[in-house]
Amino acid sequence: MIFSVDLVLLLLILVLAVASIMVKDLLESTVLFACFSFLMAVIWVEMNSVDVAFTEAAVGAGVSTILLVAAIACTRRYEEER
Repeated sequence: MIFSVDLVLLLLILVLAVASIMVKDLLESTVLFACFSFLMAVIWVEMNSVDVAFTEAAVGAGVSTILLVAAIACTRRYEEER
């Protein structure tokens, strides 16, 4: 049972990592990165490393996401003319 949960979490982490790199929209990439960080926190909890999980959730999924969204909001979108 635990092995299957680990395998599902690992596959989700891999999918989110690749997806966050491959998408073209910065906001989508930021949301995928936040989900990646949250799942990493879940993995840390599963490995009984609650202090690292709390830090990952606070910094990775929380503060980094807020800073990235704020930076995206302050920039203009570049649209190619066709």
